Order: sequence, then structure tokens, then C-alpha cells
Amino acid sequence: MTTWWWVRHGPTHEKSFVGWRDVPADLSDIAAVDRLRTYLPDAAGLVSSDLRRAVATADAIQGDDHVRFDHAPDLREFHFGKWDGLTFDQVVARDPTLSRRYWEEPGDITPPGGESWNDAGARVGAWVDEVNQQAKHTDIIAVAHIGVIMTQIQKASGVSALETIGHQIDNFSVTRLMWDGAVWDVKVINHLA
Repeated sequence: MTTWWWVRHGPTHEKSFVGWRDVPADLSDIAAVDRLRTYLPDAAGLVSSDLRRAVATADAIQGDDHVRFDHAPDLREFHFGKWDGLTFDQVVARDPTLSRRYWEEPGDITPPGGESWNDAGARVGAWVDEVNQQAKHTDIIAVAHIGVIMTQIQKASGVSALETIGHQIDNFSVTRLMWDGAVWDVKVINHLA
């Protein structure tokens, strides 16, 4: 049995789309970081996306007995392509029909120069499957991004992308998913310690 403790990185305070753009996290809420660290299991594997907002959050919550994995590029946020760095209103003005379809029909719709929900889910899912095959740790803390976490909720719950996209995933929240070698089980979504 492997338990995945998906942690969303600290806040960026960006008011625009942030996908592969490498912006820092605000980790100044020491109390929130401490509560999160205390909530997470000891003796777990710890991995993060290779983007600095996730790496810094993982550094902040790492305990003495956590085994740190190499940063995982496959755990990056969705690639928003030409939308990255634009506000929602700017994206709507630039691509009104496409942007509406992107949110109302998540799946194969792709931002210009970016990747679709299904592409991101396949990227993340393949990496998670590989780690599950190795199964060296019963607990894995994965510090990642809202979209990444939602793709794994979808995978574990077996629902559509549209049903999944409605979940709230707050900064510093934990989503706990269990893999027994054959079946996924969703234990907790968006827990704030």
C-alpha cells in the first residue's frame, strides 16, 4: 500500500496564469508551514516539481527522516503556453472561444503552445505509475501544483475532468490518495492542517 500525500505549494500571489513560468512561493506564513510539516508523515519519500515554488515548499516542510527524491519535471503544472503570464481577462480577449472551451470541456482542448488536461494527466500519471511500481516507500509526499493534484484526483476517483475541476485545492493543502497495487482510494481532498 502506498499513500500519496499531495501538497500544493505555497502561494505565489500571481494574478495571472502560472504554468511552467518559474515564480517563487511566499513561505512567510511560518505557522502554516509548521502545521503542514507536523501533519505529514515521518519516514516518507519527499519529491517536488522542479519549479522553484514547489522546490522551496518541499525544502520548508522536509523533516530529518524524509528521503528526498530528485526534483520531478513531470510534476510541473499544466503548460499554458501563450496564456502563461496573462490574466484571465487577457486570455478571454485573446482567445474567447478556445478559453471558454478549455474550462467547460477540459480534456483535449489545448492552449496555444501548451498542453491539454489529458496530456498533463498522462504526463503526471505515467510518473506516478512508475513510482508505484518501485514502491520503496509506503508514504510519498509530493509537492506540486493545483492542476497536477487535480489530475490525480481524477485518476483515483474515476470521474471526468469536468467533475474534477470543481475541487478546491488551496495552497499548503494536502490531498491524500491511496494505492493498494490495484485500486485507488481517495481519502482526503484539500485538507488544511
